[in-house]
Amino acid sequence: MIGYLKGEIITAAPTRILIDVNGVGYLVNISLNTFEAVSGKKSVQLYISTIVREDSISLYGFSGEEEKAMFELLISVSGIGAKSALSILSGIRAEELRRTITQADTARLSTIPGIGKKTAERLVLELREKVDSVPSSAAGTAPVGIRSEAVSALIALGYNQKNAEQAVRDILGVTPDISIEELLKNALRKFASR
Repeated sequence: MIGYLKGEIITAAPTRILIDVNGVGYLVNISLNTFEAVSGKKSVQLYISTIVREDSISLYGFSGEEEKAMFELLISVSGIGAKSALSILSGIRAEELRRTITQADTARLSTIPGIGKKTAERLVLELREKVDSVPSSAAGTAPVGIRSEAVSALIALGYNQKNAEQAVRDILGVTPDISIEELLKNALRKFASR
């Protein structure tokens, strides 16, 4: 089983990446969030989930252990295959997915492309007790509460969720110890300068 790859990026697309590891090219399926994390880089380190089927071996790569663990939890749910799990992780960040499942927020889950109300309910039912076992990548970053509070505030001000999440993520990437007030001020400045 392949669990980790580190190498040079040959080609990268929103759903797949080709990595050269010591002369061997690995084609890896990735989420949009992982694509965002590796865009513009020449080399990459990915945590890999290897899925072996009767007729294929598929690699699924993630920029962090938390996203990989969430992927593996998602595919353990009946009716959720690897492609569906990757689609879910393309529509929501791993830490937000964990929080959404813990809070049984089926309305938020239903907004993810490909997830209906019944699937959202099944995810909550089957994973609510398991998501706490997923390692968090939030160590050394802003608390999830500040992040989600800032995104919620921006949405309430009329900004769309994707843009709000991106702005907050960008600001926290530069200054993770920022206060919620400063975070919102910086996000509003960022939107005003566009």
